[in-house]
Amino acid sequence: MPKELLLKNKSFYVILTNLTVILTVIFMCGIVGAVSERNITPILLAGLTRLEYRGYDSAGVAVINKEQNLECVKTLNKVKDLNEKVTGIEGNLGIAHTRWATHGLPVESNAHPHIVNNRLALVHNGIVENYSELKQFCINQGAIFSSDTDTEVIVQLINITMQKDNLTLYDAVRQTLPKLKGAYGMAVIDAENPDEMIAVRQGSPLTISLGFGENFISSDPMALLFISQQYVVLEENDLAILRKDSVVIENSKGKVVFDSNDTQKSKYKIITSTQDDAGVTSKGGYRHFMHKEIHEQPKAIAETLEGCISDNRLLVECFGQEAAFIFSKIKRVQIIACGTSYHSGMVFRYWCEDIIGIPVDVEVASEFRYRNPAIEKDVLFVAISQSGETADTAEALKIVEKLKKQAEGKNHWSILTISNKAESTLVRYADLVFLTRAGFEVGVASTKAFTTQLVALSLLMIALGKSQKRLSETVEKRMIQGLRKVPKLVQSALDQEEQIIELSNIIANSQSALFLGRGTMYPIALEGALKLKEISYIHAEAFPAGELKHGPLALVDEETPVIVIAPNNDLLIKLKSNLEEVSSRGGKIYAFEDKNSKLTRTKSVNVISVAENVGRISCPLLFTIPLQLLSYHVARIKGTDIDQPRNLAKSVTVE
Repeated sequence: MPKELLLKNKSFYVILTNLTVILTVIFMCGIVGAVSERNITPILLAGLTRLEYRGYDSAGVAVINKEQNLECVKTLNKVKDLNEKVTGIEGNLGIAHTRWATHGLPVESNAHPHIVNNRLALVHNGIVENYSELKQFCINQGAIFSSDTDTEVIVQLINITMQKDNLTLYDAVRQTLPKLKGAYGMAVIDAENPDEMIAVRQGSPLTISLGFGENFISSDPMALLFISQQYVVLEENDLAILRKDSVVIENSKGKVVFDSNDTQKSKYKIITSTQDDAGVTSKGGYRHFMHKEIHEQPKAIAETLEGCISDNRLLVECFGQEAAFIFSKIKRVQIIACGTSYHSGMVFRYWCEDIIGIPVDVEVASEFRYRNPAIEKDVLFVAISQSGETADTAEALKIVEKLKKQAEGKNHWSILTISNKAESTLVRYADLVFLTRAGFEVGVASTKAFTTQLVALSLLMIALGKSQKRLSETVEKRMIQGLRKVPKLVQSALDQEEQIIELSNIIANSQSALFLGRGTMYPIALEGALKLKEISYIHAEAFPAGELKHGPLALVDEETPVIVIAPNNDLLIKLKSNLEEVSSRGGKIYAFEDKNSKLTRTKSVNVISVAENVGRISCPLLFTIPLQLLSYHVARIKGTDIDQPRNLAKSVTVE
């Protein structure tokens, strides 16, 4: 896409994106569908309302009415506006969608559902990688497109297949799926078959909610808990056929793996939930939101990976339609961030320079904006912010924008925003956007937002390496396989909580604490120290362990705990020498290790084994967990206001 059109896209975002959602998911889209004996229009709209937290720039609904006509309504406003527009539309089968633009501007013609021949309607989450060639094929077959989206290609292909061979909707979908490359969760209906819906999952989540005389689909079961507390989650490559009185799920080979009328022989287990949709903002049995959010990290990490990977490959388009082209041209990355987000950027620098050899600068936004930076050509600016509204980061991007205009196209600079909020200032500045799937984070001290930022940055590193051919397919596959294991590894780290509680009782009596780490563990040590001081008000500092002899050893005594992160990596031998320096001066060491690190336990060295054989990508994610738990339990013991620590705010929108 030419630069001029990219700028137009960005201008359009500034004009059209005025929603006030709180948090978001990677593709920003929400799907709801229903087939029932009763009118389903109110159900579809209620479901969309419960998905508004994801963020969106358009919404739409398609219903097959009693006369078997397809009625479709779309809006660029909120779901509330859609409610007003669908007055009088009733039917027993329908689909609905909230969209965040990836392919095509946020205009009504690009909103879902997409309709063909006033007969087929389809909604879709994800990215069709090969949509350009498929679109040309459809055009050659006489198809007339009404949108700029990759999604419309799918429904056009299904229509062509149906017409050519006079197939049913089911058969046409089956024949279309092998032609699609990428990630998708989708649902399609046919006005000439008003009793059936087809839903498919490949890399983008879909759930089936079960009822009596009615069944539903959604991209998040929370959307439909008000009407059905029983659901199943589609697995990769599965296809579901929904009717009023049955749900049948088939795998990619057409074998039935679930039948709602014969659940004893089904592969799937029905999940029963007693939570309501308010659960995302309730403590859910935890004493504090922070504790709840720490334990939500396996799910948040898994969901952030959803839709970004397929067949152990990264879908570079998850960063935006032009990502592969932009990434292929850049020669340096400039991270701009504050606080916790700054620490995630520091981890990225180690990954990026070590693994793919692209230089990275990481700077606190409040410093970047108040100096006169000398910026090279072909730089990718990466702004990281949980809220997307951090004032210093936003002002830094204004400076970048100004410099871009002054350069008059001579310098090829692009901006990528990584955030947990769709409708935010930083998103509107960006050429590319990656929206994490941390979900609703209430606690001021960031936990799951941080780990999902690390996931996003690990994917960015792979995307850069892939786009510049600095990563082989073998290495890419190994990294993706490693990332898939992270949610389980994080859960294993959470299982060590009882040991961490014991340690917390010791740390809670301290006036100060030191954190040590080397390599990627140094920014994780910084993050651990930040968490402890944020919520327990204990003074804490972090240092690269190799810097001990250059000053910090003066702080070591029997009263100051030294918290060490000790993965089994190339720097372990050096780290062990640093620990000897602390022990020989009477310091008390509390170390979190990989089981293969085999630290020597003594009266002055206490060790908690967190995991085993942790890779260099998963290592920072994993060792973050015990430090979060340590900070939480120390603060709990001290009785501080954990979720709303003094003098701090969730979103820093002032200098």
